[in-house]
Amino acid sequence: MQKSSIRGIAAGFVAVGLLFIGSESWTQSGASKPGKTKTAPHDAVLDAQTPQEVQIKRPEQRKTERDKSDVFTAVKADPSSTAFKDQPEEGKLNGFEFYRDPLNAKKPMMTFEEVYEADVAAKPVVMEKQQKLLEMRYDLTPKLDKESTMSRGKPLPVGPTARLPEGTTWDSLSSMKAEEIRRNNQFPYPPLPHPKQVAGGQVFPKMQIEMFPRLERFDVDFDLPEAFLPEFPPAIFLQNRPELGDVSRGEVVSINNFHRLFKDLLTPVQLDGLRLLLTPLPQEEFNLTDDRKTAQPTLGVACMDCHVNGHTTGQFHLSPDIRPQERRFRLDTTSLRGMFNQQIHASKRSLRSVEDFTEFEQRTAYFNGDPIHAMKKGIVEIPRLLVPHMAQMQNMFDVPPAPKLAVGGRLDPEKATPIELAGEKVFFEKGKCASCHIPPFYMDQQMHDLKLERFTREPGDGPMKTFTLRGIKDSPPYMHDGRCLTLEDTVEFFNLVLNLKLTGEEKTSLVAFMRAL
Repeated sequence: MQKSSIRGIAAGFVAVGLLFIGSESWTQSGASKPGKTKTAPHDAVLDAQTPQEVQIKRPEQRKTERDKSDVFTAVKADPSSTAFKDQPEEGKLNGFEFYRDPLNAKKPMMTFEEVYEADVAAKPVVMEKQQKLLEMRYDLTPKLDKESTMSRGKPLPVGPTARLPEGTTWDSLSSMKAEEIRRNNQFPYPPLPHPKQVAGGQVFPKMQIEMFPRLERFDVDFDLPEAFLPEFPPAIFLQNRPELGDVSRGEVVSINNFHRLFKDLLTPVQLDGLRLLLTPLPQEEFNLTDDRKTAQPTLGVACMDCHVNGHTTGQFHLSPDIRPQERRFRLDTTSLRGMFNQQIHASKRSLRSVEDFTEFEQRTAYFNGDPIHAMKKGIVEIPRLLVPHMAQMQNMFDVPPAPKLAVGGRLDPEKATPIELAGEKVFFEKGKCASCHIPPFYMDQQMHDLKLERFTREPGDGPMKTFTLRGIKDSPPYMHDGRCLTLEDTVEFFNLVLNLKLTGEEKTSLVAFMRAL
């Protein structure tokens, strides 16, 4: 092709682009243009699945009495043979029918409307019981640090928040043997339950639902106060552009804005992976079927509805890979930050590649480890050709900068404060923290069993993955189920579990060190 032809084609593209820009009558959420009025934020997923209300003008639009009757219900159907009257149950399936019936209904053949009304009526009682449990265990009045903040400025909550039995102190508790603590039921950090164990499923915090109403459930609400949750929106750090710092620009990345935000920062493969991570897929509670837990049918949830901005807002569900139902435990959404440096993934499953993790998250977390449910709700197979695109994007999320750390991950004595340096000494010596949390990323690529059954009347959790402590101040609440609301609570937890006998000063300095990671 001649150069003149190429120049002509290029000029044509430019002309078309300028024509489009000149005639543009809309703006994207979060973007403003000179001389234009910024439109209200919208949700492309809702736009795709919600028809607009239109005025009834034509005869065919009007609902007839037959349209509104029950003639279409199963009980009104005429049998295909009169001989069925002499057969068992008259040929009717009066029990559970997999595809139509809600899977968690109290009785077979319940309609969605019946389940909805029952769950809505029960919801205040469910949440009142959970609130009383939380208030019994914790002081939920936030105490915020006046200086230390998360990456985008949210104040850090200060603890410990756990309530101790009357007459008990942290020092007296730490002097007791595990058997005595268990016998007296005095362990301050027992497992934190899901508010509605029988239903389980992903629950999103209110601050996220306000922006994305499609994430609201009618049967259960989020339970922890916002002060003990990560920032929303969380910061985003890219390992391919570390000089930029936070690239979120204060926005929640969604299918609406990802191209605008990242087209100049990511490769086409990574952008495609990000698109897939932002694409809703049917999920256990968020889907189109009658056993959903949303008032309206939805397309599902995206990976980054839970891993918001590649991080988390403390959403929780139930561990997908344990049965029976009453043995499953609450599981917080974890951050994807620093995933490029992790060799095992998931709290319990120990998946050995990001690609496997990506596939299994959909098959297990999305459907609670039950492929039969997936078939009903709309199974979507992600081709292996595309999974690496998603994995490449996940590998771009970096941990927050830690300016006080040297190259090897230890504190730089010229930048760190005396209390941080004292905390580092506790961390690597008396605190035994570094036996699992090894620098520079403060993890060991292993799974460990803390044998918590020594302290509580509940069975232990078994081996759990060691998560990175880099950027840990951005990720409350702590532990796999969020039972430790603050870093101070986490220190008290391990002081008991590992029998460390830390002093008050050592605990304070240890928290200061972890905040610097």
